[in-house]
Amino acid sequence: MRKYISVLALAVALSVSAGGVLAGEKAKAVDPKAAEVSKMISAADAARKKAATVEGEWRDTGKFIKQAKKALEGGDYDKAMKLAKKAKTEGELGYAQAVAQKELKMPAYLKY
Repeated sequence: MRKYISVLALAVALSVSAGGVLAGEKAKAVDPKAAEVSKMISAADAARKKAATVEGEWRDTGKFIKQAKKALEGGDYDKAMKLAKKAKTEGELGYAQAVAQKELKMPAYLKY
């Protein structure tokens, strides 16, 4: 009887601790703020890639995306969102700039 109670207590303790770990993982994975930031980072990366297709990627866009990912991993969602929005805006503006200046006629003295 004593062994039965010990085994039962051990089983309950293990299931409770495993349930706590799983619940913590689910809470971390389902965090709506993190999901929103991750979605914005993906949108920023897509905008960067679109700008790169017309050779309009700006210098710091990729850096901002990397910094946003690092901030997201560190749990600083506000900083990550700010950086991701900035990178997305740069990607969109870089694309627009490259398309607008595609047919720009430069004077011969400015070409190098």
